[in-house]
Amino acid sequence: MAGFHHVELWVESIGPDWEWLLDRVGFVRQESWPGGQSWAAGGAYLTLTVSPTMNDPVHDRRRAGLNHLAFALGSSDEVDAVMAEAPEHGWLPLYQERYPHAGGPRHYAGWLANAAGFKIELVAV
Repeated sequence: MAGFHHVELWVESIGPDWEWLLDRVGFVRQESWPGGQSWAAGGAYLTLTVSPTMNDPVHDRRRAGLNHLAFALGSSDEVDAVMAEAPEHGWLPLYQERYPHAGGPRHYAGWLANAAGFKIELVAV
């Protein structure tokens, strides 16, 4: 069996932006504890952790490390719906001038970023 078991992101805070997004793309919260949450979907899970030993609370996707997380959605209509709702929940669209084909003519996706600098890709599969 291959694939990811889990991904852990260190974040400055776990706000309603993350909770809305993960719920909206089909993840289910599995656990919560002071300073953390785990969300599961598709046999893997994503953990968000507020670490007391974090060096820099701002994420820069252009530095070594995580550039973005890509979430699989069922259809282009689902991508469009999440993209339309996202600004109300703290996620701003990226590459709007090339939406929905910024990744190429056969790749239907939208990109979002939150105030902390995390980038998300929503892919129609």
